[in-house]
Amino acid sequence: MAEHNELGTEGERVALRYLQSKSYAILDTNWRQGAGELDIIARDGDQIVIVEVKTRAGRQITEAERAISRQKQRRMVKLANSYILKKGLDGEVRFDVLIIVKKGEDNYDIRYIRDAFYPLL
Repeated sequence: MAEHNELGTEGERVALRYLQSKSYAILDTNWRQGAGELDIIARDGDQIVIVEVKTRAGRQITEAERAISRQKQRRMVKLANSYILKKGLDGEVRFDVLIIVKKGEDNYDIRYIRDAFYPLL
């Protein structure tokens, strides 16, 4: 596995632990449809939360924030809609971003951005 894939997998494990520590119920991870993927789908109370995980090594958190383009947002909204319809879920949907910067062995900076973006009409 490529080093960046291993870092991404590690970041998603950290993200899951973080969300579970905040009492999120994890519904699914790495859900794929076609060429698209949703990293984490969870419930926070009555809300369905789509979480995009960005993991970087030794970089600033702000650099990772820029990695979520409008095009990526549109793809996430379409995928979320498909997921919700296929699973028959009901509830308000929220799009969050969890940024993880690995600083060393088991040392991470974590920034959680709630309502990172809203679906474009």
